[in-house]
Amino acid sequence: MPRTSATAASAASPASFEQAMQELEQLVAQMEAGELPLEASVAAYKRGSELVKFCAAQLDKVDSQVKLLEGDMLKPFQATDAAAGDD
Repeated sequence: MPRTSATAASAASPASFEQAMQELEQLVAQMEAGELPLEASVAAYKRGSELVKFCAAQLDKVDSQVKLLEGDMLKPFQATDAAAGDD
């Protein structure tokens, strides 16, 4: 019987962004491989949605922190400017 980590971990919040990404990658691999029965696939999809929301919130939080730390100095990176400076 295939392992259904999605149902066991569905209530637990990830400890970190990296842990959430690792779990999400495992869920996607299981779903793509067709290893899960229908009910487990639905649970995996639900858990994956929760993980995506968690990761997006973490990224938003870090983005806000970077903007706060950088203040007005935060500028978009432009590869053409960086390449032109190397000449």
